[in-house]
Amino acid sequence: MRGDDGPPRIFLMVNDRLMLRTALRAKIHRAIVTETHLHYEGSVTVDSALLEAADIREFEQVHIYDVNNGARFVTYAIAGPANSGVICMNGAGARLVATGDLIIICSYAQYDEAEFRNLKPRVVLVDPENRVTIP
Repeated sequence: MRGDDGPPRIFLMVNDRLMLRTALRAKIHRAIVTETHLHYEGSVTVDSALLEAADIREFEQVHIYDVNNGARFVTYAIAGPANSGVICMNGAGARLVATGDLIIICSYAQYDEAEFRNLKPRVVLVDPENRVTIP
């Protein structure tokens, strides 16, 4: 197949249907939870500088993995003050993590076969103050 905007695209077909692969798009690796707010409608508040570095948009679905206790759940991101280091778990998620826990915040997307072959997820590493570090 050829799109009007470039080279031929490669599609994976299964039973005559287009198959897309779901894969990691971006992650904020080993951030430290700075606070929790149980009585909030939900979400995770993340320093907007970290969201920008990871190319995660406000209200985008994110998966949270707690390194300390193994909890895994899905919520959405809310932008916190830039360069504040805030990682605040809100609502029901506040029962699954504790202040001081290390977490991984991941965003996933669906890719056709050609996009998947060239995939390079964006990985943001942070220091103990939840500021972007350069490896």
